[in-house]
Formats: sequence, C-alpha cells, structure tokens
Amino acid sequence: MAPAIQLRRVTKRFLTPKGGVYTAIRDLSLQVAPGEFCALVGPTGSGKSTTLALISGLEPPSEGEVEVFGKPVTGVGHNIGYVFQADAVFPWKSVLDNVAAGPRYRGASKREARERAQDWISRVGLAGFEDRYPHQLSGGMRKRVALAQTLINSPEVLLMDEPFSALDVQTRTLMENELLQLWAASSASVVFVTHDLEEAIALADRVYVLTAGPATVKGNYVVDLPRPRNVAEIRFQPRFDEIYQEIWSDLRDEVLVSYERQKRIGAA
Repeated sequence: MAPAIQLRRVTKRFLTPKGGVYTAIRDLSLQVAPGEFCALVGPTGSGKSTTLALISGLEPPSEGEVEVFGKPVTGVGHNIGYVFQADAVFPWKSVLDNVAAGPRYRGASKREARERAQDWISRVGLAGFEDRYPHQLSGGMRKRVALAQTLINSPEVLLMDEPFSALDVQTRTLMENELLQLWAASSASVVFVTHDLEEAIALADRVYVLTAGPATVKGNYVVDLPRPRNVAEIRFQPRFDEIYQEIWSDLRDEVLVSYERQKRIGAA
C-alpha cells in the first residue's frame, strides 16, 4: 500500500538573524501508512515541529521530497488538519462558532455548518457549552474545542504538535483516550509530536526517534500493543515496558547529546 505521508532525504535550513544558516533537519526519511498513528520523539530542538511544518506545507524543504498521498506538497492542503501546542481557537467566538468556522470557510451554509458543529461538540463531550467563550473554559475543554474544530473537516492527515503537554496528568489521560476514540472512528493518518515517550507508545502504531539536531531518523519502532487501548492501563502491560526500554536505549543518547550541547551554549 502506498504511504499516506513520505519524506525522502529531506533537509531544512533556516537563515539566522545574524545572516548565518541553521540546519534543523538533515537527510531525514520517513513514511506513514494510510490510517496509521505515528509518533515522533526526540530531544528539544530535534526538528519535530519542523517536520510537521514540512508535511503541512507551512514550510518548503531546502532539499529532498515531501509527498502526501503520492503528490508533492506545494502548499497548505485542505486534507490536512493541524492541532497546535497552544490553543488555536478564536477568543472572540463561542464554542459553536469556533467549531463551525471550518465548514463555513469551505463554503457550507451557516445552518449546515452549525448543525455539523453541534454534532462534533457532542462527540467531544461539550454539549451544553455551545455558547461559552474560550476564556470561560478549562484547558482540557479548550483542547476538546480544538479537536472538534479540526476533525469536523474530516482531514485525511492529522498533525498534532504536543497538544496535551500543558494539561494536568488526569486531564491529559482523558484527552489521550478521547483522541484514540475519535481517531478510531476516522481513517486519518496521524503524526503526533511529543517529548513523552510513554505517551508516544500508549497512542501510536509506530514511533520514530529523531536525533539531536540537525535531525534525522535514528530509530523506527512498531508498537505491537493491541487496540482498542486505555492509555492509563496499557502502561501496565509487560510488552509496554519492553517497547519502552528498547526505544529509550536509542532516545537516551540523543537526549544526553542535546543536554551537553545546551550546557556548552549556556557557558559560552
């Protein structure tokens, strides 16, 4: 089966404020199958968010090829949804209008957009909060709005950049299970960026380990845990611990490289 997402020997460089060149990614290759949930882990500054930007079309590669469903990425595609780490909801719009914004932008009538939005608000457990504004919601509730706002557009590719990192542990677990249920009801291919290796294993079918920057793929691991999964309980399975130890042996070295590099920069 042809991959949903493919990066072939991709390099991404940025100009620095002083006129130099910073290489965030070098010779990175990875692929994600249709309907696969893939997680990216790596130390801080390892190009994980840059990889999402390349897949989404927000950034072009400096070298190499990025394809989504066999077509080169030349700009932001309508079949891609993006959930950011920070809340990307409109503060001046109600929950209902936030969720309806996507369909309205794509040409749906106000009535149709609101009907679809109402359905998705119920799916993410926010029925009764349609008239609230973002500042009136908890962090977990705002994340539910962001999920509904993205998934209402039926994306074929879902990109998520540490979406739950700011939540408390209990809310985070609830949101992870919510995400798995919503994803299972779709056919989306997911690329999920996280610093939390336990989160990556609990959610994903496959985990890519990226090296300390410039990033490339150091390891590619299949997570052969059964589905459906309960995120809080899957961690107690012996196989979970085996997978964790295997991936951590790769990831630990890159974390240490990144840490020592930051210490040198700080001392300079």
